[in-house]
Amino acid sequence: MNPAVYLREQLNKFCGSRTVILGIGNTLKGDDGAGPQLCNRLVGRTSAEVIDAGTVPENYVGPIVKKAPQSLLIIDAIDFTAQPGTIRLLSPEVLSGLSGSTHSPSPRLFIDLLREDISVDVFFIGIQPARTELGQPLSPEVERAVDLLADILSEIFPLET
Repeated sequence: MNPAVYLREQLNKFCGSRTVILGIGNTLKGDDGAGPQLCNRLVGRTSAEVIDAGTVPENYVGPIVKKAPQSLLIIDAIDFTAQPGTIRLLSPEVLSGLSGSTHSPSPRLFIDLLREDISVDVFFIGIQPARTELGQPLSPEVERAVDLLADILSEIFPLET
């Protein structure tokens, strides 16, 4: 099956839910900036609430709790040893076993903080990075992945007319 079709099918289960899309990453470190870059591409294209958390997602626990979403999609560069630009939908439990995100606190702690106040389904959308060196732009593979993901998410959460 085409990876884009499979990804669209996986993400389609969030259609119609109150969803927050949270981008995590450092735009100064190459592909680590995939999450914030995705947030930029979604501006004005989606009905989902979009938050660029940069490298401090813990600062957004309160605002996310106030929005009380049914679903939280966290977009981050995650090393799951695939081809650069590969996109995977990951549960928090699966993420615990990966080398994962470069950010702290741990994703598990972040999710636990949220779930103290609200019941929310949390999933990570991981993009396999090619490079995360300081001063590098997004790699072409991750750039294409971010564009594809922005298109899919804007289809699943269209602007309301």
